[in-house]
Formats: sequence, C-alpha cells, structure tokens
Amino acid sequence: MLEVTRVPLSVPGPVPTGRTNAYIIGDDPAVLVDPATRDSRLENALSNRTVEHIFVTHCHPDHVGGVATYAETFGATVWARAGRESPFTEATGIEPDKRFAPGETISLEGGTFECIDAPGHTPGHVVFALRGVAGSSAPPAAILVGDCAIADGSVAVTAPEGDMRAYLSTLRRLRTHDAQRLYPGHGPAIEAPREALERLLAHRLERERRVLAAVDDGAASPEAIVDVAYEKDVSHVFDLARATVVAHLEKLAVEGALTWDGTRATV
Repeated sequence: MLEVTRVPLSVPGPVPTGRTNAYIIGDDPAVLVDPATRDSRLENALSNRTVEHIFVTHCHPDHVGGVATYAETFGATVWARAGRESPFTEATGIEPDKRFAPGETISLEGGTFECIDAPGHTPGHVVFALRGVAGSSAPPAAILVGDCAIADGSVAVTAPEGDMRAYLSTLRRLRTHDAQRLYPGHGPAIEAPREALERLLAHRLERERRVLAAVDDGAASPEAIVDVAYEKDVSHVFDLARATVVAHLEKLAVEGALTWDGTRATV
C-alpha cells in the first residue's frame, strides 16, 4: 500500500481553508503532487527522501507554485497532462519532462498511480487513483482529487474557465470508483467519499434548481439571479457567486432548459 502524507501549505490569495495540500506519495523515492509553494513544512516532510516524480492536478497558481523549485532541488521528473503543456509552462515557469494521458498508470514501489480525467473546475483537471497492486480491479485505496471535492463547503466552478456540466459528470464518475478515501486540494481527508460526493452533487443541483427558478420568475441578468438564487448574503464573494451562476446558465442553455446570450437569460 502506498503511503500518503498530506502537507497543508499557506499560499497567497483567497483559497478554501487558507491552505493548499501538497501530497507525498510513497516513501523513498517519492512522488510529489501539487507542491503549492516552497515551504519549510514541506521541506521537513521531504527530508531524507528523494522525489522522483512531480505531478499536478491542475495549473492554478495555488497548486503549482513550488514545482520549479522542487524539480531543481531533487532533479525530479516533471509531468504534465498531454495537450496542456502550454498552460502548465505558463503557470510553473518550466517545461515538463514527460507527458501523461488520462488512463495512464505509473508503477511505483508499493503500488500504482493512475491518472484519471476530471474536468469541470478547470478544463484539464485530473485526479490520481492509488492502488496497491498493478492491474487490480479492486476499488482504489484513495484518490487525490485536487479541487474536485472538499470535506466541508463546496468547490468553485466558475465561468469562463469552469464547466458545470463537466463538473457534475466528474462527480458522478468519481462516485463509481468507490474509493476508500479522498484526498482533496484543500482541507482534511474525506473519510466517507460516497457521502461527500453525493453532498456536492446535491448542492450543485439545488443551486441549479434555484437559478432556473429565478429565471422563471423573471430574473434575467446574472446579478439579478444571484440576488434570488442564493439564500444567504454573498456580497463579500459576489463576483464568485456571479461567475458560478453564469456556469450554471451555460449548462442549462446547452441542455435546452433556457436561452442564454452571454448577458441575459430567458425561458
């Protein structure tokens, strides 16, 4: 079984829980996932270890800020998702050494590391499933889910980058893996994956219902829809709420539930 070490790192800017989790997979050599920044806590956790590979779930700055530093420190092989090399290099400042495609499995001492497509939060988001035996059909012991899930609250899926339709599909696919544990990009490990994924899915579908009801009642602009579709005061995160509403409107328009011209919604 692959050992997983979670190291919460303080990062600049507003992020859930105020920290981003870096993960160390395996003992020595190890795989480093989402090194958000150079940090003494991560360096202490890596003392007496060699990092052989570096992966990221997605290219947001709060997940990749330490990639270049730790790649140089350890001489590690840096991986990027095939087809996403440009945003990876733009975010990290370095070019990847190797590319991986969703579905690819990398064998490590003690288990395997499988790359799984998981778009929604960002277009190229991936998650990593950990299994104890190569070729095993058993559910993964754990999945590193990046910003697909969180133990408390919800994940930001915001236009224009976020795709609500893809995100809901990702949640449903993650549910089918029946993992024993999820390791998110922010906050503690998720010990009851199915319940957490069901909660996140229900939250998004309820918000979608409220958005559609608001449009039904005559709200047309994203700003007007926010005022109706959110049951609590979101003035302190209004831009985030607005971008979330737009992501819902884009999904509903694709599915034919309403008409959205980029400015106003109608049914």
